[in-house]
Amino acid sequence: MEASLRALLNKLEDEGKIVIIKKPASVKFEIPSILKKLDPKPVLFEKIAEHPDFKLVGNLCADRRILAESINASPQDLKTKIIQALENPGEKKVVEDPPCQEVVIDDPDLTRLPFIWTGLRDRAPYTTASIIIAYDREYGYNASYHRLMLVDKERIVPRIVPRHLYKYIERGCREVAITIGNHPAFMLAASITSSIEVDELSVASSLSDVRYARTLTNNLLVPAECEVVLEGYVTDEYVDEGPFLDILGTYDIVRKERIIEIRCITMRKNPIFQYILPAGYEHKNLMGIPREATIFYEVSRVCECLDVRLTPGSGGWLNAIVKIRKKNEEDGRKAIEAAFKGHESLKYVVVVDEDIDIDNPEEVEWAISTRTQLDRDLVIKPGEKGSSLDPSADQITRLTCKAGIDATIPTIIEKEKFQKAMMPKVDVERFLKDE
Repeated sequence: MEASLRALLNKLEDEGKIVIIKKPASVKFEIPSILKKLDPKPVLFEKIAEHPDFKLVGNLCADRRILAESINASPQDLKTKIIQALENPGEKKVVEDPPCQEVVIDDPDLTRLPFIWTGLRDRAPYTTASIIIAYDREYGYNASYHRLMLVDKERIVPRIVPRHLYKYIERGCREVAITIGNHPAFMLAASITSSIEVDELSVASSLSDVRYARTLTNNLLVPAECEVVLEGYVTDEYVDEGPFLDILGTYDIVRKERIIEIRCITMRKNPIFQYILPAGYEHKNLMGIPREATIFYEVSRVCECLDVRLTPGSGGWLNAIVKIRKKNEEDGRKAIEAAFKGHESLKYVVVVDEDIDIDNPEEVEWAISTRTQLDRDLVIKPGEKGSSLDPSADQITRLTCKAGIDATIPTIIEKEKFQKAMMPKVDVERFLKDE
């Protein structure tokens, strides 16, 4: 099956796994409110009140099972598949006359696109499922997510964290393409933060059969089956960006960001816009799952790692639970250090044994309560670089205090002391039935 948003939506509809909203919904608060109510179910809006030429999809990657199935993997194998794609990138197949250029608009008017108002304090409407593609002669292609604030008919403002795209721009790479309405393979690839030499387009090709096409004005590669492409140029003009909701459900701070001027818009006929609900499960999955993979990779280098989960309560971003098969007394502490290496924004990490269900907060709390002495098992790391999204940290310098807890069973004490007592199984239903 082609790696396109439309093919996936048809499959989800056939399987009854998507909610279809037929009544017109407004870009002013209604669409995000409906998505929040239905999260994590994928939702297709067939009519947008202010933009009758568009449909809109949200919560597409909110369910881990659907996300995994879209790249022919199981939820348990997602991290492994991402690591394999990073280590074995695919070939970029380039096609002519792509679907994403069925409609060409040389005189763009961004106000005709369904930018969304999400929260009451938003400065302006935004896109959130927007992926910026840039090219550097030394490093190659980069694809990464950036929310876009609408300024006027031809101008938008992205939030650009000082990572790879930021460096590309500083090196003079100003031509960009922005894609909206993508298959999860490309969405996942664009979520990955690895070394700057990693080509996210090739990673996407390894995850699924993503094809590419050349943009019309700046010769960049974009997914051939994506829904909307904005071709533009990054300027030296700065304006205030924000406030806007982010992954923790709080408002990010206002910053000066560069304006992007859009020179051309191409799209498919009857285009389907795409929106990622801020702080929703899709947002958490797309940001968190690639970091779970990098944490898993780094922890596996120092001990036997079984699983990793970035917790929903931390926005799928700040806190991690790491499950290991402990063989040596130092494995827990080694796993803590490796986890921080695998995810720079990680704030807290708890390492547990193989008998703990890391998706069950009660079991994790039980392990902390019964298997730790914090004067021995707590690792505190003050003055570390963390996440700019954490309102309790310095959001400019990103300085924070990190901590790890080794909640694994000490090897020097009898293991049986720390295991839950087993109760024999009884057929309870037999006692509840009427005679």
